[in-house]
Amino acid sequence: MGKLKIKTGDTVRVIAGDHKGSEGKIIKVLLEKNKVIVEGVNMVKKHMKPSAQSPQGGIVEKEASIQISNLSLLTSKGETTRVGYKMEEGKKVRFSKKSNEVI
Repeated sequence: MGKLKIKTGDTVRVIAGDHKGSEGKIIKVLLEKNKVIVEGVNMVKKHMKPSAQSPQGGIVEKEASIQISNLSLLTSKGETTRVGYKMEEGKKVRFSKKSNEVI
């Protein structure tokens, strides 16, 4: 597993698959599986058994993970971009390859 170019909190757009075109914020990164969980994207229904947290149980909608290759980072203007790295004042920073702005 290599290093990922997107982090928790980044805003991304889905560029491939069933949810193509939808946008959201990254909630969690699953590094070992090369997947992320995006807020409001790839919703699945999960059958929950009654427990202490949910005494009623029932069907719960939650986000499922989505492959990183199907996502593209959004710039501040809302356009998709690829991510690059450069050194700025002795620090390694991520930048948008489309607009050259630091992310």
